[in-house]
Amino acid sequence: MPNDQFEGYYTEKIWAMIPDIYRYRDGIAERPGVLRSLVEVLAVQAANIRRSQDKLWKDQFIETCDDWAVSYIGSLVATRLISDINTRGRRVDVAKTIYYRRRKGTPRVLEELISDISEWDGKLVESFQRLARARHGLDPQPLALAGRITGTQPGGWADLREQQGSELADGPFDEYFHTPDMRQQQGKDGLYGIPKLAFYLFRLVAYHAIEVTPFSKGDKLGFTFDPSGRDIPLFKKRNRPADWDQWHSALEWELAGPIRCRLLGDAVYLISESVILALTASPGLTGPQAADLTQISNISFRDEAQLKATLLTLSTGAALLASPIYPAILRNSLIEDCGKRQLLPDGLALDEGGPTADTGSIAILLTTIAGNFLTAENCTAANLANWSVSSLDKLVAIDPERGRFLFQAAVNPKNVTATYYYGFSGPVGAGTYTRQNLEANPAVSRSGGGGIATGDIPSNGLLQINDSKTYKPIADSPDIVSLRIQAADLQRPYFVLNKDWVIDAGTNPAAQLLINGIWIGPKGGATHNIVLKGDFSSVIFQNCTLDPGDATDTNARGKKLLPVRLIVEGTIDQLCIQSCITGPIAVSGSGEIEQLVICDSVVQSIDPSVNAIDCKLTGATIQRSTIFGKIDLDRLQASDVILTDLATVADTQDGCFRFSAAPQSSRLPRPYESFLFSLDTPYWFNSRQFGQPGFAQISDEAPQQLQFGAENGEEMGVFNQLLNPIKLEGLQTKIEEYMPFGLIPFFINET
Repeated sequence: MPNDQFEGYYTEKIWAMIPDIYRYRDGIAERPGVLRSLVEVLAVQAANIRRSQDKLWKDQFIETCDDWAVSYIGSLVATRLISDINTRGRRVDVAKTIYYRRRKGTPRVLEELISDISEWDGKLVESFQRLARARHGLDPQPLALAGRITGTQPGGWADLREQQGSELADGPFDEYFHTPDMRQQQGKDGLYGIPKLAFYLFRLVAYHAIEVTPFSKGDKLGFTFDPSGRDIPLFKKRNRPADWDQWHSALEWELAGPIRCRLLGDAVYLISESVILALTASPGLTGPQAADLTQISNISFRDEAQLKATLLTLSTGAALLASPIYPAILRNSLIEDCGKRQLLPDGLALDEGGPTADTGSIAILLTTIAGNFLTAENCTAANLANWSVSSLDKLVAIDPERGRFLFQAAVNPKNVTATYYYGFSGPVGAGTYTRQNLEANPAVSRSGGGGIATGDIPSNGLLQINDSKTYKPIADSPDIVSLRIQAADLQRPYFVLNKDWVIDAGTNPAAQLLINGIWIGPKGGATHNIVLKGDFSSVIFQNCTLDPGDATDTNARGKKLLPVRLIVEGTIDQLCIQSCITGPIAVSGSGEIEQLVICDSVVQSIDPSVNAIDCKLTGATIQRSTIFGKIDLDRLQASDVILTDLATVADTQDGCFRFSAAPQSSRLPRPYESFLFSLDTPYWFNSRQFGQPGFAQISDEAPQQLQFGAENGEEMGVFNQLLNPIKLEGLQTKIEEYMPFGLIPFFINET
């Protein structure tokens, strides 16, 4: 509400209008203040009317009007309104209706609709352009339209010599041509035909992790970008033009999605006259060297090996391949239109812009080299499945599909940091996104990594972690009165536990604990717990990750990825888990939780013998969450929840289970509008492996009850508030409105 103090103004104004005798009697009555209370109620309504009048001018414009006015303005332009649940998309649609109509039927406006209505990235492919056919005299010259990677001519036979081209087949960046397929589209079937429009949707968000402490393999050579030692796919940042007047069909490195190894290794070199002039100025070419380079100017080299072999044929080839000339040739001649230039730090941009220059999607910082950033000419793409390459002639090899990198020579792990993008569905768990309700003026703040001692954790105050470094070891926290630990906004610090982290209220009654934005993981190969002891009135975890572990994978040192469990040994009036990813939650010994509240979260147990939630005497309220594992509770209020394993609720007369999903054999309060399935049914998630971009994301093959069965018509589970089904429905409506007549659209989720 605005701080306009209208309620107080109208209270005094109305109160002054009442005769003195009634005001006097209201003060001396048996129940004084009744009349004054009535006046205050009237004043609230008067204030609302005043605010409504003040907003009348703003409500004339779509940019500033309240949500209720959007539909009225939409009626003025006669647009086909989408769901009012998608408030942003609806407002943008009304605001740009005339804009869309002027450009109706063009590929540009159809791709723009993806961003405007759903906030996703996307690419439109007109399937008739991907059909193999004989060319005729009216066709333009084919050379300019050949595939950028494979060189395949329009409508012609595929050039199978380029391996990268086969990786792109049947996707949004396919360069091959196909025979017509008249079937209805289903998966990869029925994609290609004259009337078909394919919309490839990129729903995952690329989050920017800045200067993270990478996980060392232990040999001072190998590292993982992920601080827990997991293999994760690295993502490309979104790099599309902000101005749609500069629209072009999206290139692969412009859309947020996983980085292919061959895309990172895609390097094209062109030595132009301007490059030769730049090399003459620095590092300083001789006359014969410049003359030799002129012989090969304006020739495109598809990779560094081809460029190197050509330089060797020149009379000054040996000198050109020596340092510092050869690295400068690589730096200056790498063209803009290739993956390596777009994804790795650009040495030229860093020279011009300093540390604030664009560093691409992947940046490794090594403090022992000039400029710190390992730029594109110092990096190569490689398959590091076995942590080795046959020959490494660069400072570092990067495997973006596994999130690994390997140095040519041993380095001190303390001198290495990594900046990269990782993919996830939305703002759940610890992550580098904007978080709400962060407190200012911390009593203690930390940065730079290292250990956190008991003296760093105030018993009554705020500890803020200002970066995304790794912190270990973590000392116990005794005698808590009111402890708050938070990560700075857009940061994701990683706490490593080498033993149980005991947070104890001691003799303090009704202590309070709040942890916000922290990723907490165990030392590799061990299970460590967060143990809560003492008397707490409230314990709150917001936007945190208590690492749930991994049943099938190990870290870079071969150690099992085991979970961090939340163990309650004290008494907690209310335990709240909000927008978190956690391992098992349990009450131990004489511990007690009066009320457990879980919302917009994932709770996972990777061990079938360990319950995801084991709080037999606790009443729980669970909303919009996904639980991987069994639960055992006393009472349950559940809404929009997915339980993947057996649930045991002792008191089935209290509580409810509404708009949710669970196995049929579960003991639950009476279900209402819920989906009960058999345990032998496969689970319907893109991934149940924490660290993968599709973790806990409902797949396209999931039953309709999971995809549309929530109370608001959305998907059940943790990502209910992303509104994906509603956004897709609205997008389909607008595409049908603005696409060319007689065509058939279909939508494919790429990520």
